[in-house]
Amino acid sequence: MQNPTLSASDPIEAHCTKCRKNTDHIIITMGEETPAKVQCQDCKRQHKYRPPKTPRSTAQLRAAHQQEDERKEWKTLEPSMDSAKATSYSMTAAYKVGSLINHPVFGLGSVQRLAGLRKIEVLFEDGKKTMRCK
Repeated sequence: MQNPTLSASDPIEAHCTKCRKNTDHIIITMGEETPAKVQCQDCKRQHKYRPPKTPRSTAQLRAAHQQEDERKEWKTLEPSMDSAKATSYSMTAAYKVGSLINHPVFGLGSVQRLAGLRKIEVLFEDGKKTMRCK
């Protein structure tokens, strides 16, 4: 069976240097046999085509699986999240497990656990982040 030929506007997986991961892209321009320029579907950045990277170590594999698990967890929690009930994130505020916060960069998040003195772990759409709190 012959490989289908690629052309501009076709979807392709590539490595995004801004997102620092393999993501879905759209081909912008073609070279002789491979895409020359692509646009990331996540960050919308256009850049030179870079083939998807494969994780090299077990630590990288574990991190990739953890990210996938976090995305699945986010997808299950997202329908029950009401952004109107979320409080704006502040390092000087105190939070409880299950609280909804609205972060100016990461967006809507759910407090998953207390991660030590003055720290909370929050699940955002991009994954879990450790945040400072009161």
